Amino acid sequence: TMDTANKVPQIMVVDDDPDTVSILSRHLQREGFGVVAATSGAECLRIVQEQPVDVILLDLMMPDMDGFEVCRQLKTSPATAEIPVIMITARDDLDARAEGIRLGVTDFLAKPVFRRQLANRIRAQLDMAATGRANEAALHQFEENQKK
Repeated sequence: TMDTANKVPQIMVVDDDPDTVSILSRHLQREGFGVVAATSGAECLRIVQEQPVDVILLDLMMPDMDGFEVCRQLKTSPATAEIPVIMITARDDLDARAEGIRLGVTDFLAKPVFRRQLANRIRAQLDMAATGRANEAALHQFEENQKK
């Protein structure tokens, strides 16, 4: 088995604006994360099927396919359903958040995104995912022991 403790978390940045992608990528790299970039929803969905990522930073307002639709599709595939999604939105409106939550978005960040806040939110998601995996492993072990 791979030692996941030493693995650099891979964060996918999905935004149709190349400047935003490069700013967020720089922020993330400075914080010690690996970055996988996508400039459209379709590109995001294609890449995650081939390359595992730990957290997806997803812009809501994109042409062709908005963040809601990307999230909907991520959640329908078993390969990507468990990946935490942090939605980035310029609109701080409650309707967008409610819809996001309904679709399984785990957190929200409003633009402009600040590096510290970004790093903290991502670490929180990574911690929760790790805790979830530890709990699942413990539960599995418990169930195995019950069978004996």
